Amino acid sequence: MRTTRVTVAALVAAAALALTACGGETTPTGSVKQISGGQAKAGAATLLDRPFDKPDLVLTDTTGKPWNLREQTKGKPTLIYFGYTHCPDVCPLTMSNIAVAKKALPKADQDELRVVFVTTDPARDTPESLGSWLKAQDPSFIGLTGDFATIQGAARKLGIGIEAPTTDANGNVVSMHGAQVIAFSPKTDEGYVLYGEGTTVDDYAKDLPKISKGENP
Repeated sequence: MRTTRVTVAALVAAAALALTACGGETTPTGSVKQISGGQAKAGAATLLDRPFDKPDLVLTDTTGKPWNLREQTKGKPTLIYFGYTHCPDVCPLTMSNIAVAKKALPKADQDELRVVFVTTDPARDTPESLGSWLKAQDPSFIGLTGDFATIQGAARKLGIGIEAPTTDANGNVVSMHGAQVIAFSPKTDEGYVLYGEGTTVDDYAKDLPKISKGENP
């Protein structure tokens, strides 16, 4: 797998160009294929020259309790993804790929890894429905929901653009959101690796052993 390097400033500037409509067509710009200051190829890890700080984010987990992202993932290898449960394609595939790749890790590394799914459609993704959806992927996955503005603000701090859900001409609710996965190091608690929506099971399986140790993939 090819690993590339890109600056955070360039990534944030490109975030608006990387929104995906789950269940519909990708926006005209599609996924990020080239970012000034470096190249980012879908399916390849992108190392960030300036890692992201972990957002100071408190939302509601699938049990209905407050969940503090910084506190409850401190010192743990962590993958964060923003999506929604009614998405018929990109979101379930992304989570499934991670779930399958995770099973290839040693048991101790599986127990340490935190996979956090933050909904972009909190009006429909209740704690209960989010919990049921994630349980089918991997019971250990953490689902978070809450105020949309809070979620959107946290995503923007990670260079991920999301928009409030809208209804199309056919009455379908569509959530536009960046399809990137951000990996946070257990050593620094900083987001230092980005994965695009084309990342495969094999890509994650190859990189997760290193992510678990805070190493560069």
